[in-house]
Amino acid sequence: MSDKLNINQWAEEDRPREKLERLGPAALSNAELLAILIGSGSTKESAVDLMKRVLADCNNNLNTLGKLTISALCDYNGVGPAKAITILAACELGKRRQAETPEERPELSTATRLYNHMHPLMQDLDVEEFWVLLMNQNFRLIKKVRIARGGITEVTVDVRIIMREALMAGATIVSVCHNHPSGSIVPSKADDQITLIIKKACEVMRLHFMDHVILTDGQYFSYHESGKL
Repeated sequence: MSDKLNINQWAEEDRPREKLERLGPAALSNAELLAILIGSGSTKESAVDLMKRVLADCNNNLNTLGKLTISALCDYNGVGPAKAITILAACELGKRRQAETPEERPELSTATRLYNHMHPLMQDLDVEEFWVLLMNQNFRLIKKVRIARGGITEVTVDVRIIMREALMAGATIVSVCHNHPSGSIVPSKADDQITLIIKKACEVMRLHFMDHVILTDGQYFSYHESGKL
């Protein structure tokens, strides 16, 4: 039976995958990140120790690591062609990411900006859709999620899903919007009720509920601007 030490056999606090999940990728060393990619070391050393040795030979420089050949990497006991290719692919991705321009997140601090951002998605819908827009503390959009899709006059919204999405995204500001296919921007009693429920849920979770915007093709209603929030 092989004595190769697999990451799954380590104590949980030593496993790079679990460490990344608990603390985030920034908490891991380069060797630990590379160990996640290769998965296992050799009979003589763990994946992390193997990657420490490889990096030491590269003066702990990832650019130097990325210049190695598959053959050179395979000279290390525990590194085969598949692992070598994985390492070089990761280095190439890192290089390409460095060359990329960071994606600009839209700033959605007003109802008008919310409307302009969502209108192209919703202007031609013949049924109601309910969306949540999750933002950071600078009102920059983290992600938008369609929560529900319903009929012509109403849509059923589960507030628990909104809260779950906000927490998973690490959002601090929440806005919601939905469309009225009828063309009327007058909020219904159901709209008022769901707005109040979302507001209370956000207060409990210490999230800032910025606005609920009702869209039609050409105009909108804002609970915030109307003083109803």
